[in-house]
Amino acid sequence: MKFKFLMMLMVAAALSSACSKGGNTLDNLDPKNTTEAELEKFDREYEAATGKKARIPVGKSTCRYTQCPVFAFVDKDSQSLTLYVNGKIQEVWPVSTGAPGYTTPPFNKNPNGRIYDEYMSISNPGGDYEGLGNMPYAVFIDGGYAIHGTTRGNWSKLGRIASHGCIRIHPDNAKIFNRLVRQYKPENVWIVVQ
Repeated sequence: MKFKFLMMLMVAAALSSACSKGGNTLDNLDPKNTTEAELEKFDREYEAATGKKARIPVGKSTCRYTQCPVFAFVDKDSQSLTLYVNGKIQEVWPVSTGAPGYTTPPFNKNPNGRIYDEYMSISNPGGDYEGLGNMPYAVFIDGGYAIHGTTRGNWSKLGRIASHGCIRIHPDNAKIFNRLVRQYKPENVWIVVQ
């Protein structure tokens, strides 16, 4: 476990020094200015450090919204995520979206297939969640923007704007969403952020 944690720190340090802005790809890369080449490098480093695949292949989508087996509706006004499974509301969770200067853009699409279980940001430290880093269970929507868990120190901020552009949720909820995306595959998951 200690080796795995050190590997995550090394990956985070490499990313942190490679990035000129302190934004987020889980708060190390600036989500609105992150290139696909940077993300692919991050994927390789993540896979080397964790031994887990960083991407799930995305097939052709044949559904949209609640027609998909999994639909996540993120409402920035109410700072909530409503999760539908097979057309029925399963959960409503508080979230934190982008604080002033770190806007969370609107999305209306499948997740892009990039998915991580564990990640440690050292540029934005603040705890570790069960050995999975401080931004666990990330599901990327587009570029560097993701829905991911946050640590205990940020739980009181859920329900208010507070992130660097990603959508933060409680890590237990992030795990549920992450596992649903893995189970149903990204082409059968639809995310709306508005």
